[in-house]
Amino acid sequence: MNIIPFNKPYLTGKEGHYIYQAVLSGKISGDGVYTKRCHSYLEERFGFKKCLLTTSCTDALEMAALLIDIQPGDEVIMPSYTFVSTANAFVLRGAKIVFCDSRIDHPGMDEDAVEALVTERTKAVVPVHYAGVACDMDKIMAVAARHNLFVIEDAAQAIDSYYTCKDGVRRPLGSIGHLAAFSFHETKNIMSGEGGMLVINDCQFLNRAEIIREKGTNRSQFFRGEVDKYSWVDVGSSFLPSDIIAAFLYAQIENLDDIQDRRKKIWAAYHEGLKPLEDKGLFRLPVIPSFATNNAHMFYLVFNNLEKRVEFTRLLKEHNIYAVFHYLSLHKSPYYLSRYQASELTETDRYTDCLLRLPMYYELDVLKVIEVINKIVDSLT
Repeated sequence: MNIIPFNKPYLTGKEGHYIYQAVLSGKISGDGVYTKRCHSYLEERFGFKKCLLTTSCTDALEMAALLIDIQPGDEVIMPSYTFVSTANAFVLRGAKIVFCDSRIDHPGMDEDAVEALVTERTKAVVPVHYAGVACDMDKIMAVAARHNLFVIEDAAQAIDSYYTCKDGVRRPLGSIGHLAAFSFHETKNIMSGEGGMLVINDCQFLNRAEIIREKGTNRSQFFRGEVDKYSWVDVGSSFLPSDIIAAFLYAQIENLDDIQDRRKKIWAAYHEGLKPLEDKGLFRLPVIPSFATNNAHMFYLVFNNLEKRVEFTRLLKEHNIYAVFHYLSLHKSPYYLSRYQASELTETDRYTDCLLRLPMYYELDVLKVIEVINKIVDSLT
């Protein structure tokens, strides 16, 4: 049997051609032709006020921490069930991270638990749209408004996913908070190997975001002819990617609808094929809240305990199918425990122990995976 990996990057066929064109243009550093095309497409499609490609989602989050002027001692509320970059971006500026538990029905943060974590030192809330499924942004934005907090959406997995507001308006994830960060890592729906994007929705951050991204200089204004020379005007770093990366990404963006259609069909096949096993109580399938859409970023199973997940992962591997667990609770990480006392986050720890991500990529033979899972279940019963 052929190996079925957890992830396999999909090529549309135009990546190499666009990279060649970028090289021929004579400008392969940041903010070239393809970077501008990516910005324009994403701003127009999703209604973002301003997009800035970055070398990673991590960089986009670090830019966000700089933009809201995080200072030592500030507190930032975020889920514990997330990738370490979500926390590191603010820790690097001296913030204390205050972790929120996950929802019972979904690994995303428990929106009803956020307000109790707010103190006089809280500066921001960072909701993570886990698996591309929206947090309840009405609740989070209401808490932020009451306490004068910034909201930074970690939308790393959430391209082309939406939230239906309580007024019935459907808004793209990443367009609701003051700022948002996306990932184009090779495991994402559209990708450039490594890559990310900062979205600016609050106009107060527009000019400074460009400066921070250009090493703290007003170089972008210089190239637009707005100043006659550029100089060091703020803190910053080299956050912008090569136009070669943008050229690769643009080929993916052009095929976003096709990629999404295929991934959604795979997700639906998983759900239909494995629902009878959920009904038997063997595991839980993903839940999509009524206010959220599904961008088919991932498909996962939630087992009843760690032992069952470990055994199931081993049996899948014996059949050459590679599934992976996901995040380890950040509040129980060695780094955090060496500095703070961890709160009890029951649901986060449950997902850490019980969640298993199944293979998900454009060319996946999903029916084969479903067939093997059913065989494994039959062998265990």
